[in-house]
Amino acid sequence: MGKIIRFSLFLFFVLSWGFAQPKKFKIHTVAFYNFENLFDTINDPATNDDEWTPAGLQNWTDAKYRQKLKNLVRVLSEIGMPENTNAPVLIGGSEIENRGVLEDLIRQPQLQPYDYGIIHFDSPDKRGIDVALLYQKKFFRPTSLSNIPLNIYKNRSTVKEEKTEVDSVEEKVIVAPNNRVFTRDQLLITGFLEGEEISIIVNHWPSRSGGEKATAKYREAAGVLNRKIIDSLQHINPDAKVISMGDFNDGPYNRSFKIALGAKGKKSDVPEFGIFNPFEEMLARGMGTLAFRDSWDIFDQIILSESLIKPDFDSFKFWKAGIFNKPYLIQTSGKYKGYPLRHTLTEVGFSDHFPVYLYLIKEVK
Repeated sequence: MGKIIRFSLFLFFVLSWGFAQPKKFKIHTVAFYNFENLFDTINDPATNDDEWTPAGLQNWTDAKYRQKLKNLVRVLSEIGMPENTNAPVLIGGSEIENRGVLEDLIRQPQLQPYDYGIIHFDSPDKRGIDVALLYQKKFFRPTSLSNIPLNIYKNRSTVKEEKTEVDSVEEKVIVAPNNRVFTRDQLLITGFLEGEEISIIVNHWPSRSGGEKATAKYREAAGVLNRKIIDSLQHINPDAKVISMGDFNDGPYNRSFKIALGAKGKKSDVPEFGIFNPFEEMLARGMGTLAFRDSWDIFDQIILSESLIKPDFDSFKFWKAGIFNKPYLIQTSGKYKGYPLRHTLTEVGFSDHFPVYLYLIKEVK
């Protein structure tokens, strides 16, 4: 399909697509990764992090924490290769304890050259794990940030949405005495990717703790909220480019995607102002980002507004998506052979999820 070439500070690749003269395209990688318990070693009395301390159940020492950072950095610096030798310009992340662990992450030698900025907020999750966005400052300039809480209540069908401006979950559903189910907020960032406005939503929807069916309504409510955010952006700008990424704790086939979001797995089925989910087709081919009882599923997904799949490349548009599942990320022995290589008491792994990514491309004339 062509070759990759470097031009100035940007990356291009050549696609003939049947034309007499090959076309040149600028390419950027967008990624999401569930960091699985990225905790520091400090006991924070405001969060339920006792397990992730030197004296805790995980015996989480400074040496283990540093190795975890190195492992994550290896992955983040390689996502998108070989099509794009630049690291992802945008990285959504989940299961993050605080801003400090992200600062430690981007200070690692392999990531320093990319000069990542951090967008993070503290969510109401009682374990203290949050979502965040890392972005390469030379390519992306954020202009507005907001955390949008998902207010859901046990044994109640209503959902209340609020919006809070910001300046700068966990695998257990926490239910407060007033029956509110505390989970992660949805992080909305709008900014300019090399001069083109784009909005990103980073998600970590309510877990399945308590059973898939019993908790499905929480994720469906998260889907409704996500769709309302996208609708509001499209109301302001009908051509709004929106990317929603995250660990959704649901697959492309669940009601939260098919009904609440109305996501489609085929481009030809996406209506005007609709949502395209490139990971639906991957699941149909037996691919997955996590496994449970030897069954694979795709909870980690990146979905796009219809404006990003229009058949022209005068501005940044979707090219293709993938699951980053290199051999070093896979357990090679034991009961969980073939699963993502996660942390154990004897080994500092990567994550129990594989990261996902997509490419945005733009024709260079």
